[in-house]
Amino acid sequence: MIWEKLSKIWKRPGAGTTEALGCQEENTMYIIVGLGNPGPKYAHTRHNAGFEAVDRLASRYGIRIETEKFKALTGTGAIEGQKVLLLKPLTFMNLSGESVRAACEFYKIDPEEGLIVLYDDISLAPGQLRIRGKGSAGGHNGIKNIISQLGTQVFLRVKIGVGAKPKDWDLVDYVLSRFSKEEQPEMDDAFDRAAQAAAMLLIEDMDRVMSEFNTRKEAKPQEKE
Repeated sequence: MIWEKLSKIWKRPGAGTTEALGCQEENTMYIIVGLGNPGPKYAHTRHNAGFEAVDRLASRYGIRIETEKFKALTGTGAIEGQKVLLLKPLTFMNLSGESVRAACEFYKIDPEEGLIVLYDDISLAPGQLRIRGKGSAGGHNGIKNIISQLGTQVFLRVKIGVGAKPKDWDLVDYVLSRFSKEEQPEMDDAFDRAAQAAAMLLIEDMDRVMSEFNTRKEAKPQEKE
């Protein structure tokens, strides 16, 4: 299990402490955002991959995401010794930046230092992850709005591959569709790994996290029933 594997890294002497984090102070707080659309209509759709991953992270560390604040559902707690706010915007995807900006302003968080955003990416194969420290929106309206609201393209991202749009599909219909029965096991694993990547970003250099997670997963052979 990857959790057990990474726990050996995270629990090494000094991991998660201010000594291990260099200039970061004990009162440093991070905001980890999962992007998606609220409500049962959109639950478990491709566009809600960020919600799914943040829910895995909350479950792992015993954080309840149930307080409505900043136009979002939020939960505070500690992950690997770091104080965090987990945030799921309720603004719908295209206005995600309003929620993120409000939270950053309230906690006086510099997005370039203390923000991590998890979201879906149709340019990646289902289950594939990409860690990035900056960049354009790449056609993702949620990220586009966050960049617009924050005035910077520099913030940590965990991209979760949901597969390319089939040629005969409308893009909106595709990202609001649910995963196939064949894709679901791969995506369940991806949500777990995305949560692990976000946790690791709190205590490790980004290059190390990229090395751990920015790899194309090999397709698993189908098991015979």
